Amino acid sequence: MKTEIIRELTRDFESARQEHEDTEFWYARALQELLGYSKWSNFTLVIDKARIACKNAGQDIYDHFLEITKTIPMPKGASKEIDDLMLTRYACYLIAQNGDPRKEQIAFAMSYFAVQTRKQEILEKRIGIWERLQAREKLSQSERELSGIIFERGVDDQGFARIRSKGDKALFGGYATHEMKNKLGVPQSRALADFLPTITIKAKDFATEITNFNVKRDDLKGEEKITKEHIKSNVGVRKVLLDRGIKPEALPPEEDVKKLKRHVDSEDKKMLKSVKKLSKRKNGNKEKS
Repeated sequence: MKTEIIRELTRDFESARQEHEDTEFWYARALQELLGYSKWSNFTLVIDKARIACKNAGQDIYDHFLEITKTIPMPKGASKEIDDLMLTRYACYLIAQNGDPRKEQIAFAMSYFAVQTRKQEILEKRIGIWERLQAREKLSQSERELSGIIFERGVDDQGFARIRSKGDKALFGGYATHEMKNKLGVPQSRALADFLPTITIKAKDFATEITNFNVKRDDLKGEEKITKEHIKSNVGVRKVLLDRGIKPEALPPEEDVKKLKRHVDSEDKKMLKSVKKLSKRKNGNKEKS
């Protein structure tokens, strides 16, 4: 995500931020627009999932999702009441977590509400990690789909491994999977994609998606035909990269995806701990009063 987009989104999210009795919150209707949802009915489905996640985390839903009614102006001096919610930062984070990951605003919101500071460089780093994790998960899904498709067409697990390796060889300019692992210093026991940069992960995913589509469309059967199709898909994607001055085999490795996932999970746990402490403090103050 580009720096100027992050800067613009930060400004928008900060403008929507409200404060009441030293507690920050966002109105759900405002968050709906910020996250790119045009219909309130669709957005409430995401809110419902977030509420369930809140309950499963051991939190009181009403501490984070406060239902309210607002009066809004209408044409010709009329007005009407609409349902809305006051959402804590934690509630907003859960909503973003359960939103449509294809939306650019969701990638931003996941980071904006997760980190305690909204400094530009911290947001950019967190968003970059999130996008890479999403790309890796997407590749896993498309590869699982390919594995299932070719199994139905008479190719076993070993055949799938050969097909995938030959696809890698086409994408990486002659380097087979194990050769790319050696080149990048990746342990042979680990998946190559766990150490690839986001652009290459997405390239592998795109090539696999093309193969999935064409194998089903043309009803290809047998390892030989599917291998040819997968090589063709990867050659095509490689050409696109080369046309844009990107040589996938020349890109340096990046930090282990599994390590990044542990880091993100750790940050999320810290966030939940801070939310629990805040809830206890608020409940304690209520009892005293």
